[in-house]
Amino acid sequence: MRNSRRNIRASTTDRRPKYNKFVNRGGPEKAPLFVIMNVILLAHTPEPDSVVAAAARICYKDIAASELLQAEEQNLSRKLIADLFQSGHMSTFEHVSFTFGVDGLSRVASHQLVRHRLASFSQQSQRYVKMNPDPEAVIIPPSIQNNPEALKLFQESVKLSQQTYAKLVELGIKKEDARFILPHGHSTRLVMTMNARELHHFFSLRLCRRAQWEIHELARKMLILCREKAPVLFEKAGPSCIFGKCNEARTCGNPYRDMEALMFD
Repeated sequence: MRNSRRNIRASTTDRRPKYNKFVNRGGPEKAPLFVIMNVILLAHTPEPDSVVAAAARICYKDIAASELLQAEEQNLSRKLIADLFQSGHMSTFEHVSFTFGVDGLSRVASHQLVRHRLASFSQQSQRYVKMNPDPEAVIIPPSIQNNPEALKLFQESVKLSQQTYAKLVELGIKKEDARFILPHGHSTRLVMTMNARELHHFFSLRLCRRAQWEIHELARKMLILCREKAPVLFEKAGPSCIFGKCNEARTCGNPYRDMEALMFD
């Protein structure tokens, strides 16, 4: 079994230049964005579906580890992985991991992201990297985009905070101190790695309609990439409403019809 990872040139950058689609508690909402979120799959465990099935099979069969992948068959993998998922026996999912590169995410969303503790994160440092003073470097929520008065107020505040940041740096204040004035909505870059079990947990929470719109969009882009490389592992990834009853104490009242509605509506 190979331990090396292979680089993937897969990307979920939106082709539309100034528009993107986000989902908030009220459903899909289209709004112009200055910063387009870009998510790419940098690397993943080779043959992830087969690796998980092989790891599960060694628990129940007298077979040498060196022969596991050679003996693996796709149709058997699908049934075995479905049985593991249904039974909640997901420790074997931890044997495969996925590494993502993300651009154009706000620090509001990244603060939510790092709450997923079974993951590894490397984020652009505002201590060492001088932040872009351009107001377009700040993520603007759709609710503000769609309210002209709120948008004007928001942009004025962003401009003032960025001008203050630039002046503080010019005065010799360290970037690590000047950054305190920057808005939470300032865009950031990061690399993160999750194993398949944690990704299932992540998708179940962050693809719910009640999730914050920005991290919902991040999760949607990530799931598209994961399903391209491991269609069996992530066949049933997503919020509980797609596969049966909603597990939320307070439901949104608008469950997804199916996976296609979640991924592409």
